[in-house]
Amino acid sequence: MFKKLAADALGLSDIGKVIDRKDFDKVDADDYVMHEDGEKIYFIIKSKKDEYCFTNLALIHLDGESAISSKRVLKRYSYAAHKISKVYLETAGTVDLDAEIKFHIGEASFSIDVDKRQIEQIKDLYKALIKISEIVSTNDRLLEYAMESVQIAKESVGRFSIQNASPAEQFSAINEAAYNWMKSKHTEHKIKDFGSVFETYINH
Repeated sequence: MFKKLAADALGLSDIGKVIDRKDFDKVDADDYVMHEDGEKIYFIIKSKKDEYCFTNLALIHLDGESAISSKRVLKRYSYAAHKISKVYLETAGTVDLDAEIKFHIGEASFSIDVDKRQIEQIKDLYKALIKISEIVSTNDRLLEYAMESVQIAKESVGRFSIQNASPAEQFSAINEAAYNWMKSKHTEHKIKDFGSVFETYINH
């Protein structure tokens, strides 16, 4: 405990700060946001080493090697390709200087210390990440059901022949219908843009 207090007093700790919306364009992560494609920043946590930028499409992580080095490694995790899971919020105790938000995105795990005076903002981020996790899990399940149903339909239709159509034509017609079905369901259930979730929980 005393080491941690000393570290903060000397400015050596790596407790993150939630960046105000008006200062989003002043952080390094802004340079890597795909503004041209409609990507929008909703939440940024910045520490001495790292920046965690949550947009409507992805988490952009500028990973610093140390507080005294300017070197950064840019990592991007799209919500569509990297499922968010195991979201936890650890509030600060009486002598703690920071709260902590933890989550997995794909195979990567994060544990971010944030100034406990900004706990209300972190609660909003926690809600948004939980909601995204729930939406993706539900949609993955619905997509599985859709894929199973089209397979059953293909097998059923295969037992019947289309009048005046050759086997090749029948095969092509069934495959085209199945492809179009799966494509529409993939579009419906594989959400890429979660701006509405952030608008609900962070911009309320």
